[in-house]
Amino acid sequence: MRRRVLKLLEDVRAAADSIQSYTAGKSESEYLAEKQLRRSVEREFEIIGEALRRLDSEYPASAARITDARKIIDFRNVLAHGYDAVSDDQVWVIVTAYLPSLIADVRSLIEGESRE
Repeated sequence: MRRRVLKLLEDVRAAADSIQSYTAGKSESEYLAEKQLRRSVEREFEIIGEALRRLDSEYPASAARITDARKIIDFRNVLAHGYDAVSDDQVWVIVTAYLPSLIADVRSLIEGESRE
């Protein structure tokens, strides 16, 4: 069990770190102007959402320790199935305002799982 939980959490961490790497030093206007950057960020969010969906399905107690896990999963579904409803401005807000807390939650869980 621990190995699977860690794998899913590591997938989330890696995708979130990639988003931060892609957007480091970028302004909102630069983000909005670069289609390839926006698509890369959206793909990483899809990975995050799918990993959290699997975590929630298989290990709901672990998923419950991630702030807004359900909202993140729902966001993944919008990206994957409602691509025409995606607001690039809103994605930028998520990157800048909410991604850091997700990373903190996931790192804390990884540390806890690794110690047990």
